[in-house]
Formats: sequence, C-alpha cells, structure tokens
Amino acid sequence: MLHENLKNRVAVITGGSGVLGSGFAKDLARFGVKVAILGRNGENAQKVADEITADGGTAIAISCNVLDAENLESARQQINSTLGTCDILINGAGGNSPLGTTTKETLELKDIAEKAEGVKTFFDLDAKGIEYVFNLNFLGTLLTTQCFAKDMVGKENATILNISSMNSYRPLTKIPAYSAAKAAVSNFTQFMAVHFADVGIRVNAIAPGFFATNQNKALLFNEDGSLTPRSGKIIGHTPLRRFGVPEDLTGALLFLCDEEYSGFITGVILPVDGGFSAYSGV
Repeated sequence: MLHENLKNRVAVITGGSGVLGSGFAKDLARFGVKVAILGRNGENAQKVADEITADGGTAIAISCNVLDAENLESARQQINSTLGTCDILINGAGGNSPLGTTTKETLELKDIAEKAEGVKTFFDLDAKGIEYVFNLNFLGTLLTTQCFAKDMVGKENATILNISSMNSYRPLTKIPAYSAAKAAVSNFTQFMAVHFADVGIRVNAIAPGFFATNQNKALLFNEDGSLTPRSGKIIGHTPLRRFGVPEDLTGALLFLCDEEYSGFITGVILPVDGGFSAYSGV
C-alpha cells in the first residue's frame, strides 16, 4: 500500500476547516493519519472532522486562534492527550484582507490630484490592515511552530509543511500585504529547514498558484459564472489554462510528508501553479 508508513501518525493542520486545509486533512486521513483540525470556526472544523470519521478515519476538531499562544498550547495539550504528539505539522492558516489591498493595479497621477470616491491607493493602506494580514500568515506560522515543534524535536520522520503562495515569488498587483507575508513564509521555511535539521525535522512548503475557492470566488467569477477581467489575465498566463482544485495538491502533500519519497528534501518551496511561474507572457 502506498504511504503505508504514514499510518497512525498524528497531523496537526491549522486552517483545517478551509477548502485547501480540509482537503489536506481528508487526504492524510485516507492513509491512516490521525488528524487534528484547527480552525477559528469550531463548527466548520467539526464538520470536516465528522466527514473524516464517517469515512472511517480518525479526526478531532479544535477551535483555535493561531495568533494566541495560550490558545495554541491548550490545543496542543488536548491533541496530545487524545491522539498523541504531533508528527506532521501543516501551517495552513492564512488569508488576505481588504484593508491591505489597493483598488487599482497601478497608481495614476489623477489618483493623487482628483481621486475618485472609493478608490484606495497605496497611500491609503491601513497599517492595522497590513499588520493583520502579515500576522495571520507569518506570525501565525511562527507561533504554531513554536508550540507544536517542541514535541517533534528528536522524533523520527517529523515534518513541517508550510503553505506559501506563488505571490511569494512575484507579487501580484493590488495585494501587497498578502504577497509580502507569503514571501516571509517562504523565507521562514528555509530558515527552519536549516535550524531544525540537526534535531530531525524536515521543513518544506507548498506554493499554490490560483485555486478557485469560496474565499476568492467573487474575485474570479462574475455572477453569471464568467471570468472577471482579472481572472482572464490569470488563465491567459497559466499554460494549463485552468484554476487549480484541491485535489491538485494531494500529490505534493503526500510526497513531502512521506520520507520514503522525500527523505532527502528539506527547505524546498514547491510550486503547484499550472505553469504560471514559468510563463513570461510572450
């Protein structure tokens, strides 16, 4: 059986109630991994756990704020007493905020001289909004790792998987806070890979390209289901000519979690982007 050695290991997944995070949880559970699903919305996390247990897997759901160290520690104690200590940590919590987003792709002179109502320029970005996005993506990864990696030190085949983004390679227009935060996650992944190498923890990241999820549905599609202008640009620059779906991450997830396949790989940020990063536009 493929990935037989993952059986009975314990995975902790932050952002586990989201579209991608829940996919990770279900994929690992199918191979016998005991999964702890951490999410801000405990009800949504419980729904994912219920689906896994209904399919014969083992899962628990915990309402958790990744920016609260005490909350994380409480979750760790609950997981340790219920499932055991963490073998696989997936830092999937993250997201963007309108407070860290500009209205237009580029700044025009008229935006300064006679700015239209409702237009948010670079100069209007809110410091608190930038801080929120950066903290959620980067600080949430750091605090969660500080909490759970303590139990992973010295374990055999322990691994941490961060969720970065293709924005970390080249920033997208309009979303400077999110792009910068994911760049920090990628850099932090490489730092941790070196820092934890002597205590047996491998650290890698997946950098998804453009995936159609509930979170970004309104940005990608019009009400009639057609592509928005921004989506047209995305598909036009994606050689495989489609958005990603959660199942497209399954192979990368299992590959990086299973040392039989990736035991000599650490510090890697693996793009899963349909070729977006390879296309220059011409």
